[in-house]
Amino acid sequence: MDLATLVGLLAALGVILGSIAMGGDFGQFINGPSLVVVVGGTIGATLMKFPLSNFLGAFKVAMKAFFNKPESPNSLIEEAMELAAVARKSGLLALEGQEIKNQFLSQGIQLCIDGHDAAFVKRMLSKDVNLTIERHETGQNIFKAIGDVAPAMGMIGTLIGLVQMLANMSDPKSIGPAMAVALLTTLYGAVIANAFALPIADKLSFRSIEERTNKNLILETITGIQEGLNPRVLESLLKTYLPGSRRGDSEEEAAE
Repeated sequence: MDLATLVGLLAALGVILGSIAMGGDFGQFINGPSLVVVVGGTIGATLMKFPLSNFLGAFKVAMKAFFNKPESPNSLIEEAMELAAVARKSGLLALEGQEIKNQFLSQGIQLCIDGHDAAFVKRMLSKDVNLTIERHETGQNIFKAIGDVAPAMGMIGTLIGLVQMLANMSDPKSIGPAMAVALLTTLYGAVIANAFALPIADKLSFRSIEERTNKNLILETITGIQEGLNPRVLESLLKTYLPGSRRGDSEEEAAE
């Protein structure tokens, strides 16, 4: 589980709810018609932009922001070194019985074992990477759309409330409560966008970048193993995917 996402969401909602609770009656911030306008309007407008299957699937993709943590590049490199050493010593067929934890890496190694040439393997795996990233981007775009639409629906609800308020100006006592209700829709829209939808979209984007990096690292691993690269040289190549501070001394050792 990604604690940062969960803690961030709870903290954002906690601060908002805590401020409301400290300021007075919590019940005055609950208004049915305002929720219908914002939530219903946001869902309706978003459905106009995307197919229903993609809209429903986006919430499954959103779980990656909470529960999916990509494998560490360091662990992938360690596994790659073990496989490269076996392949260099005993040949590609010796990898048949190796236990490979990462599914994408296992898929690539199996293609090598089956005797496919390097160009085909790279094309096959690259297509898998591109399609996976495309699906992730669809989920991100849906949450970005929710973040864009929710505040707009909040403003629409506010305008509706103001029209209704101005239509009853003959009763001065009703103006204050009516104005408060009108502003609630703006509040709802801002909360949905800034405390939920847009942060989720940004976290999914970050996870997508991490996954692309890991899969590109695996692509380099497969290519290096097929080309018969020295494991130390391959390690130096793979560590270029790591931040400079985490590469260690492998590059210096390889240069010597």
